[in-house]
Amino acid sequence: SPPEQSLEWSDAGVEGAHRFLKRLWKAVHDHVEAGTAPALDSAALDAGQKAMRFKLHETLKKVQDDFGRRLTFNTAIAANMELLNHLGKFDDVSEQGCAIRQEVLENIVLMLSPIIPHLCHELWQALGHDSLIIDHIWPQVDAAALQQDSIQMVVQVNGKVRGKIEVASDADKDTCEQAALANDNVQKFIGGKPLRKVIVVPKKLVNIVV
Repeated sequence: SPPEQSLEWSDAGVEGAHRFLKRLWKAVHDHVEAGTAPALDSAALDAGQKAMRFKLHETLKKVQDDFGRRLTFNTAIAANMELLNHLGKFDDVSEQGCAIRQEVLENIVLMLSPIIPHLCHELWQALGHDSLIIDHIWPQVDAAALQQDSIQMVVQVNGKVRGKIEVASDADKDTCEQAALANDNVQKFIGGKPLRKVIVVPKKLVNIVV
């Protein structure tokens, strides 16, 4: 629970934590059984692989803040649960896909090791390390992995979400506006009505008022 709140015991909460740990254990061992992961070549990644690494290092940055500044261990755990869910949808079986999976699993294990040290030590060694996890340095955020070539923005019509668009990360206001107006689903909800205004919140959303 958050540090400023009392913990309320919940059997369902314990069951949920147990299910997550079983999923993490299975994910690590399924990965290990697939063979030794090659070295990661961050300069040779496709869009899907870059997106997976972005999610990893975005999570790592958040967890560092949760541990170091906010002291909210519950949100650090939740962020790792979300990251493991994201990894479960990452079905890239190429060599670099395997390398990224190794990186993600290693970092999940390192991030959770202060909370569940014994299980994480077992998984750390299963991932091919002879060292003690307690002696390993805290993982570092790769700033390059957080640089995105493109971003997804939500498009609203009169305040309601009606579509999503993909634009270059450095796209200007006019480009975002044009991409939003060109979206087929958005056009359905505009329905030929005159535009009153278009509000662009950089890198987040476009709100069209008709």
